[in-house]
Amino acid sequence: MTSENYRTVKGDAGMVMSPTGSSTQGSPLTPSTSKPIQELPDELIQAGWAKCWSKRENRPYYFNRFTNQSLWEMPVLGQHDVISDPLGLNAAPASGEGAGDGSLGNGQRKRGPSEEASQGGPNSFKRPKVEIPVTPTTPTIPISPNTPGAKPWNSSSEDKQGQATTPVVYWDLDVQTNAVIKERTTFDYLPPHPEIELQRAQLTTKLRQHYHELCSQREGIEPPRESFNRWLLERKVVDKGVDPLLPSECDPVISPSMFREVMNDIPIRLSRIKYKEEARKLLFKYAEAAKKMIDSRNATPDSRKVVKWNVEDTMNWLRRDHSASKEDYMDRLDHLRKQCGPHVTAVAKDSVEGICSKIYHISTEYVRRIRQAHLNLLKECNITAESPEVQDRLVYCYPVRLSIPSPPQPRVELHFENDIACLRYKGEMVKVNRGHFNKLELLYRYSCIDDPRFEKFLSRVWCLIKRYQVMFGSGVNEGTGLQGALPVPVFEALNKQFGVSFECFASPLNCYFKQFCSAFPDIDGFFGSRGPFLSFSPVSGSFEANPPFCEELMDAMVMHFEELLERSSEPLSFIIFVPEWRDPPTPALTRMEASRFRRHQMTVPAFEHEYRSGSQHICKREEMYYKAIHGTAVLFLQNDAGFAKWEPTTERIQELLVAYKISGRTLSSPGDCFATNYLLLLLPLPSDKTC
Repeated sequence: MTSENYRTVKGDAGMVMSPTGSSTQGSPLTPSTSKPIQELPDELIQAGWAKCWSKRENRPYYFNRFTNQSLWEMPVLGQHDVISDPLGLNAAPASGEGAGDGSLGNGQRKRGPSEEASQGGPNSFKRPKVEIPVTPTTPTIPISPNTPGAKPWNSSSEDKQGQATTPVVYWDLDVQTNAVIKERTTFDYLPPHPEIELQRAQLTTKLRQHYHELCSQREGIEPPRESFNRWLLERKVVDKGVDPLLPSECDPVISPSMFREVMNDIPIRLSRIKYKEEARKLLFKYAEAAKKMIDSRNATPDSRKVVKWNVEDTMNWLRRDHSASKEDYMDRLDHLRKQCGPHVTAVAKDSVEGICSKIYHISTEYVRRIRQAHLNLLKECNITAESPEVQDRLVYCYPVRLSIPSPPQPRVELHFENDIACLRYKGEMVKVNRGHFNKLELLYRYSCIDDPRFEKFLSRVWCLIKRYQVMFGSGVNEGTGLQGALPVPVFEALNKQFGVSFECFASPLNCYFKQFCSAFPDIDGFFGSRGPFLSFSPVSGSFEANPPFCEELMDAMVMHFEELLERSSEPLSFIIFVPEWRDPPTPALTRMEASRFRRHQMTVPAFEHEYRSGSQHICKREEMYYKAIHGTAVLFLQNDAGFAKWEPTTERIQELLVAYKISGRTLSSPGDCFATNYLLLLLPLPSDKTC
C-alpha cells in the first residue's frame, strides 16, 4: 500500500540551515494573513461583516466575524440578529437569489452543489474547506486563530447561530520556531488506530484495577493518589519498550516512584491536619497501626521490642496528657515515625516490592498483546515501513514523522452538544470543547502531511483524547496537576523578552506554541509534537520547560539540559519552572542550582501566581485557572551564546514577574492534595510532613 505518510523535510528548502546555524536557502516561511476585500457599507463592517471569496464555489460570500455566520447574498442590517432573534422570525425577506428560493428560510445561506454532494471516506463528517480571500499575490496558507475570513473546520450557520461572543484563545500558533536540530530519520512507532487504542485503554484501566486490589489486599491501603500516573511517567524515563504508554522493558523492574509512594502510606496514610482533635486521632491511629503491622509480619525481635515500647509510651502519654496542643501531637507523631518508621519499612519492604513487580510484569504482558494485535492489523492491510533518506544538515525543528504508513481508519462519529465536541467509536465517547477542537484542526493542518483531505482527522483526534484520558485516570481532577500549564501572559512575556518559541513538556491539548515536545509521538506527531524531550536534541533555540512533577523525570530533564548546553556553541537557552520544594529540595532543583550554566534564578511566591488546568480542553471557563499552593522556582540555564542573546536582565525579569500577577479569576488548586502528597512522598519516611 503506497502512501505519502511522513516524509522528511528534504523538500522544505526554506528550512535548511548551514552547520553554523545561518540560513543557506532563505529564511523559514512565515505564515501571513490576508485581509478580506471590503465592499460593504460602514454599518455592516461595524457589525462584523466582511466580503470574502469562495474558491470552492468561485463566487463571493459574506462572513460575520462576531457570529461566524456565512451568507451568499449581501446581508441586510437587522435582517437576522442571532442574539435577539435566533430563529429569524422577524427577519426581512432576503433579496435576490436567496429570497427567490422558497425552500430557504430567512437568513439561511444557500448551499452550493459541492456542499450537497456526499463526501467519501469512513469519517463522514463534512469538513468545510477553509476559505481565505485570495489574490494573485496572496499565498494560500494554513489559518491561525486570528486569520481574518477563515472559517473554522466545524463551523456552519446552524452550529454558530447560538454563539454571539468570540471564544477565548489560550494559544498562539503564529509564533515561528527558532529551535534548530539535525535532520533526523523517521520514527518506527506503529501508527495509531482506534481499535488498538480502545484495547490499550481497556488494558490500562484493568492494570489500574490490579494496582488498587494489590494495595488493598496486601497492605490494607488505598493506592496513593496519582501514584499510578507518576509510575507511568517514571517508567518511561528508563523504558526501552515498544508501547507509547505502558512500560515493558525497564531496568530496574522495581519502580522507585511507586515503591516510595506506597511505602509512604504504610502503616496509614497521613492527612492534612487542621484541628487538635484530628492530630490526636491521627497519632493514635498511627501507633495502633504500627503495632499491628509489627505483630502480624515477620519482624526481628529487636524491631518488635523497639516498636512496642514506643507505641506503649505514646499510648501512656495520650492517656495522661489531655491539655496538649495540636503542635504537641504533631511533634509526638514525628518522634514516633522516626523511631518506628525504619522497622515498619523493613517488614513491609518485600510486600511493597512484590506489588511493584507484579504491576510491571502484568504491564509487560499487556504490551505484548497490544503489539501483536497492532502488527496483525497492519499485516492485513499489507502495510510496510518506508525509510526515506536523511541528509546531514541542520534544519528548523519539524513534527515527528513515522516510517510506517497509516492503515485505513474506521468511522468515528462526531456531534456537538452546545460547546462540546463529542466523538464516538464503538460506543466509547471522548469529549473536547469547541475551541480546543478547532485548535486541534489548526495543529493538524500545520503538521500532518499524509491526510490533506482530513479523512483520518476524526479517528486521530479520538485516539489522541482517549490516550490522554487513560493516562489521566478517572478520579475527580486526577491528572490535571501533571498537565498544568503556564498562564497565557507568562508565555507572551517569555516569547517577547527571551525569544521562547518552544515548549519542552506539553501536549496538543495544552500547548501554547505549535512546536513542542510531548509524551506520545505516535499520535501527537500529527498535531505538531517533536517527540519526547529526552530524545530531542536541539542545537540552538530558546525553550520553556514546565515538567510534570515526577522526581525521576525532572532529574533526567536536568541531565539532558546540561548535555545539550555542553555540546552546543550556538545560542541555547532553557527557562525552567519547577516547584519550590525545600524540605528537602528535589534532586533536580539542587542540580540546577549548582550548574555552571545557571545564569539567573527567581522564586514566584505561593498563592501569588496561577496555572492553567490540565483539563483545560474540557473544563468550564471559570475553572481554567487555579492558584499554585507552593512557590515556583524559575531558573535560566544558558550557554555563553544563549546568555549573550537572551540575557535575563533586570528589565526582562521584571516584565516576566508582572505577567505572573494573579488576574483574580483563579480557583483554589485542584491539586491541593496532589501537591502536598507529592511533597510528602519526597521526604524521608520518618518525617513531620503530613498531608
